[in-house]
Amino acid sequence: MNLSDWSPRAIPGQADLTGNSVILEPIDWTRHLEGLYSAVASENNNDIWTYMPIGPFVDKAQFQSNFSAVSGHLGWQTLVIKNQKNQSVLGMSSFMRIREAHGSVEVGCVAFGQHLKRTKEATEAMYLMARHVFEDLGYRRYEWKCHNENTASKRAAERFGFQFEGIFRNDMVIDGKNRDTAWFSMTDGDWQQLKAAFEAWLAPENFDEIGQQKERLESFRSRQ
Repeated sequence: MNLSDWSPRAIPGQADLTGNSVILEPIDWTRHLEGLYSAVASENNNDIWTYMPIGPFVDKAQFQSNFSAVSGHLGWQTLVIKNQKNQSVLGMSSFMRIREAHGSVEVGCVAFGQHLKRTKEATEAMYLMARHVFEDLGYRRYEWKCHNENTASKRAAERFGFQFEGIFRNDMVIDGKNRDTAWFSMTDGDWQQLKAAFEAWLAPENFDEIGQQKERLESFRSRQ
């Protein structure tokens, strides 16, 4: 990529991202609190926050105040994931570590509710966020980071096409415990191949009559 005319990128996550099965909306607590709390932050969802820098939460008020304080301090741009057909809230995800000058941004605090985990909708949400940073805004780098003990998050990163870059040892102290952080990324140079795989996997013909995938996302990347 020729960077001789490079200029800082715009901040991501400022507008709705619309797909075939989901719509992602910038968080608005007056519209989203009830649905978000039910989907990802109520007592029966405490496990979602095991490896997060915040949570779990005792009630809706604490959820809103704690999340707002942390996301505001760190400059997160949070999107609420909703079902396109019935408008129910399914989860949330944030653009983090936004470095406009370098064209680099992280996706994190990914909280999928029970009706979003391991679904076509979850994959489409991650596709829409990646497409937004690379195609709408021209970013060069898209990051995914997680606790090295969080095997589910590491598997998700690899499934979505992020490449493992290494472990930052003794990276953080969270709740009095050490966190080694696993780093993953995709770049603008990776995107066209990843995009083609996402779109082939999301196509209606890849799903049977009860909505089960016929081929895995990784299989489409292997053909590129």
